[in-house]
Amino acid sequence: MAIFSKKTIAAPTTKEAKAKPSAAKKTEAPTMKDLYATEAKKEKSAAKAKTGVGSAYKILVKPLVTEKATNLGGQNKYVFIVDINANKIEVAKAIDEVYGLNPISVNMVKMKGKQVARGRITGRRKDFKKAIVTLKKGETIQVYEGV
Repeated sequence: MAIFSKKTIAAPTTKEAKAKPSAAKKTEAPTMKDLYATEAKKEKSAAKAKTGVGSAYKILVKPLVTEKATNLGGQNKYVFIVDINANKIEVAKAIDEVYGLNPISVNMVKMKGKQVARGRITGRRKDFKKAIVTLKKGETIQVYEGV
């Protein structure tokens, strides 16, 4: 039962305490504040990484290339399929990060997936969200290259 026995540790003499004050500090176990401080730093760095350019490409899924979207290009409006959980502010920031252009306005449209049938099997396409981005006069996005 040596584990539970009380041992008295001799206090260091004054010469030992004066000789190695930093050694005593190094052997201390980290406190809870120290542990949580490093966790908070990790969370902040993860949040910074989340707002990087990589997340902009997750928000902007792809440009929508349809006849209607092409006609809107004449009015300086561009249509993108965006993440279903994205909002107008996130889309505007993503456009700024990817294309370097600050949009005047962003309009969002939530689209329901259509019912489809392949023979006897019926299913449903995914729901998606469209963002119609309006830019200033003279600014363009080269979306339709090679189409």
